[in-house]
Amino acid sequence: MKKKRLSFWEIWNMSFGFLGIQFGFALQNANTSRIFETLGAEIDQIPILWIAAPVTGLVVQPIIGYFSDRTWTRLGRRRPYFLAGAILASIALCIMPNSPALWVAAGMLWIMDASINVAMEPFRAFVGDNLPGDQRTLGFAMQSFFIGLGAVVGSVMPYVFTNWLGISNTAPEGVIPDSVKWSFYVGGGVFLTAVLWTVWRSREYSPEELEQFEENRDFPAPDLSPEENERRIARLRQYGIMFLAAGLLATAIPYYYNLQKELYVLTVGFALVGILFLAASAIRRRKGRNGFVTIMSDLLNMPDTMKQLAWVQFFSWFALFSMWIYTTQAVTGHVYGTRDTTSELYNDGADWVTVLFGVYNGVAAVVAFLLPVLARKTSRKITHLIALTLGGLGLMSVYFITDPDWLLLSMVGVGIAWASILSVPYAMLAGALPPKKMGYYMGVFNFFIVIPQMVAATILGFLVSGLFGGEPVYALVVGGLAMILSGLLTLRVRDRRAIDLAGMTKS
Repeated sequence: MKKKRLSFWEIWNMSFGFLGIQFGFALQNANTSRIFETLGAEIDQIPILWIAAPVTGLVVQPIIGYFSDRTWTRLGRRRPYFLAGAILASIALCIMPNSPALWVAAGMLWIMDASINVAMEPFRAFVGDNLPGDQRTLGFAMQSFFIGLGAVVGSVMPYVFTNWLGISNTAPEGVIPDSVKWSFYVGGGVFLTAVLWTVWRSREYSPEELEQFEENRDFPAPDLSPEENERRIARLRQYGIMFLAAGLLATAIPYYYNLQKELYVLTVGFALVGILFLAASAIRRRKGRNGFVTIMSDLLNMPDTMKQLAWVQFFSWFALFSMWIYTTQAVTGHVYGTRDTTSELYNDGADWVTVLFGVYNGVAAVVAFLLPVLARKTSRKITHLIALTLGGLGLMSVYFITDPDWLLLSMVGVGIAWASILSVPYAMLAGALPPKKMGYYMGVFNFFIVIPQMVAATILGFLVSGLFGGEPVYALVVGGLAMILSGLLTLRVRDRRAIDLAGMTKS
């Protein structure tokens, strides 16, 4: 039995919720630092306050994926999580700009990011569940389109309220401006409405139907021998000792040398992972097999394709975070020639960066539908290589540009890479995952987005100040090289279902 091929509009409906999710993310990304500063946060406090977002995703997504794999209700398998996450995130979006104190805003960021992750994680598995292998590239491309569209619109909402509707973008000390508040209110409404559209206009296969599909034959349930079980217990213990030792050693270094406190999030996190592996090993040895043990064991037994894609994701997302962290400083300092944050020239450059980010998101929304066509004519691996190479060259080109207008061309390359990063790796991954663990492994795949974010946040500052003489434009050059390396690493990936990648015609 094969899965039904869905029409363009059916795929549109099942992806539409991502418009709301990205709308909420864009508002969070563009305005959270502003809210923190307004409520009294010092500049050096903001990074540690922001660390809530990646840490929350690291914890929440695998757990939600694990449970969504095992859920079946009147609403289906994944849709209950879409809906619950959307309701909670919409409430958090309305409360966040009304926070009376910094600690409240920081807490709301945790709640909002956790809720967004609850809604977002099952969307990736939703494509793998509902679409046949030859339509998954189109399914993830459709998500990329809505991600780009939601990012563009969500990012400009405060500007629209101020410049088009005349709502004030200033307020007394300690009060969030009305333009930001109304942007978050609209964001909450869009988030919930878009997800409700997908919940109402999409269907899911029942567990009984999923069992009958041919692709399940490629992933038979493993029958572990006692020897294999012992080997897995030993691996859990081995990795537990390794991570715990590395985490403790790494924690001692910033403590001894009085390095930046953000490093503790990374080092203590390593030690905590080690403790979790050791706990899972002990429980499994006592014949205990609960959800926790399954999650930790499966983490060490990822499919080979996923392991190969992990390196692709690491370097591509490292490049993206170098861009998000340092583009404003690179453009204002290297292209506009000023570091005076009070000057008109600096603020002109900073405003231009918001335009540039809107351009690359807009390009991604358009290019998303062209990638499946290119993939059909070549392959998914070649498509990703081309896109990432263009993105890497786009980042590196900032170093050579003196006319701000030419930066638009740089962002075209970045936009093409962004569209591919959001779709092609997930399409390749979905065909390599056991259908019964689709949600869990899609959640684990988020590790390779979060970990490079933490690495970028902790080492790029050192590189810029210690190696590059305080010139942030070199961080973009490093990011460009990382993105090109990511493209080359794609060629190592074993793509099991590289057929009819446009997903619109039968093979």
